[in-house]
Amino acid sequence: MSFIQTKFDNGIFTITLNRPEKYNCFTESMAIELQKALEEAASKEIRCVVLKASGKAFCAGQDLPEVVERGKDKQYDLADTVRTSYNPIIRAIRNLKKPVVCAVQGTAAGAGANIAFACDIVIASKKAVFIQAFSKIGLIPDSGGTFFLPRLVGLARTNALYLLDENISAEKAVELGLIYKAVDHEDLQNEVDAIAEKLASMPTKGFGLYKQAVNQSFENDLEQQLTLEASLQSEAGKTHDYKEGVNAFLEKRDPEFKGE
Repeated sequence: MSFIQTKFDNGIFTITLNRPEKYNCFTESMAIELQKALEEAASKEIRCVVLKASGKAFCAGQDLPEVVERGKDKQYDLADTVRTSYNPIIRAIRNLKKPVVCAVQGTAAGAGANIAFACDIVIASKKAVFIQAFSKIGLIPDSGGTFFLPRLVGLARTNALYLLDENISAEKAVELGLIYKAVDHEDLQNEVDAIAEKLASMPTKGFGLYKQAVNQSFENDLEQQLTLEASLQSEAGKTHDYKEGVNAFLEKRDPEFKGE
């Protein structure tokens, strides 16, 4: 892979966006590489995924010269890029049955910001900035932007983020509820490592069931969600890690989860 680097160590699968000279802007080939990396992340041995980027920016969104060039073909439609590049990435992150931690070290704009917001836990450097960036070129938020933003911050703030194209600092993003934590730039890697190591030692299968429940809650009513919780709790109760957790509690010791 030329635009995406991967590394597996101690249950943690790290995916790095690696097009720093272009601020990690996505081309179609780069997006497909990320899709393949996320497919690989479904492996049983992997218990936590970290999504990060090289260079000054996390991701400045779509590589606009690519779509301008593709637009010379009258058969091309901008929806083609959304469907083939970004939608599969968002689906993969949300459907992955393990936690995805996103480390944002710099600017996250457009699709780059919304890919980060689709992750389970987002840690950002205080140097990071989040920008929707779609309105300045007459587009709407994609990569799940119109879905996740209202649920994270409410309609009024979503309207302002998109319509006014405001730059949101990492600290402001925490205040709004867009991300989990902002840390000093030099502490970002250590903070992400500590969280990933903790998650990789916890009940991975239970985390997968939790994500399934949360994803379904976006369309279920209360009765449907209560029914789903009971069903998924039944599955969780049959796992090795549930039995280990209960035994460890009763025996007053730390649990040794296997992610099973």
